[in-house]
Amino acid sequence: MARLELAEAERRVAEALRRAGAAPAAADATARALVLAEAQGLGSHGLSRVAQYGTHLRNGRIDGAAEPAIVREHGGAVLVDAREGLAFPACELAVREAVERARRHGVAYVGVTNSHHCGVLVDHLRPVAAAGQVGLGFTNSPAAMPAAGGRHPVFGTNPIAAIFPRRGDPLMIDLSLSEVARGKLMVAAKEGRPIPAGWALDRNGAPTTDPRAGLEGSMLPVGAATSAKGAMLALAVELLVTALIGAQFGFEASSFFVDEGNRPRIGQAFIAIDPSALAGAASYLDRVEVLVAEILKDEGVRLPGARRERLLRESQRLGIEIADPLLAQWAGA
Repeated sequence: MARLELAEAERRVAEALRRAGAAPAAADATARALVLAEAQGLGSHGLSRVAQYGTHLRNGRIDGAAEPAIVREHGGAVLVDAREGLAFPACELAVREAVERARRHGVAYVGVTNSHHCGVLVDHLRPVAAAGQVGLGFTNSPAAMPAAGGRHPVFGTNPIAAIFPRRGDPLMIDLSLSEVARGKLMVAAKEGRPIPAGWALDRNGAPTTDPRAGLEGSMLPVGAATSAKGAMLALAVELLVTALIGAQFGFEASSFFVDEGNRPRIGQAFIAIDPSALAGAASYLDRVEVLVAEILKDEGVRLPGARRERLLRESQRLGIEIADPLLAQWAGA
């Protein structure tokens, strides 16, 4: 087990991605995002992705030389084309534009098309909160969930994120729209234990408690056991990041978890809202603290994002531990 400072971890990840074919700027942006995820305890979206991205770069599922660009704009609406490259430089460009346009117009919507896996969605919104703005983020992903009443995968787990600046740490909300994360099925499969009913369907569309059958079938949307709400939210996200901006639907994209396949060409969208254009920045901050104080009246309540921020500060001070097999994997990334 090695312990690395965050800057050193970023350097090593960027080097691995460059060896796999990523341009320096794309490798650096991706390394920053993966190390940030790991530093917050989000290993499933952190350093474990280095080898996956490296394989996709070598196999042509990602264009390592792609440079994102603004291809359409009108007032507070902007379209960024990731050009089938790594998602992170395109998302950085999109969020910078969203913040600047929101300053000018009060609100901005920036879409990213022809993109790839974007990691921890809410982390892209950190610059929005740093600018004193409210941020929303959406992305689709390769199909893993059926439509309401359906049996075959149509939508991805389609995460939603939101960030709300405060006088202290921002409130950070990030959730996928499946009943549970796909990773829970992977863990159950490795441990040889069943999963609860209501988590997944097998490849024939029948409910299953076998995690391996669920991994071969589809994830169920949140609330699927009692309502169609999760599937409807997944549909809304799918349309926000595809039909509006020209990205591929989840069912048109090969899984991120296979080495071979097409370039996913999925979409992300970021919304920035300037409180000063509405009730005013001071009023907004005051009202947020009133709500936070009410929430914290109950013992044991943890504000969304609080654990991530605590772990991040620890990692900035102490560095992060990286297993030797993972470090060895990077040599082949």
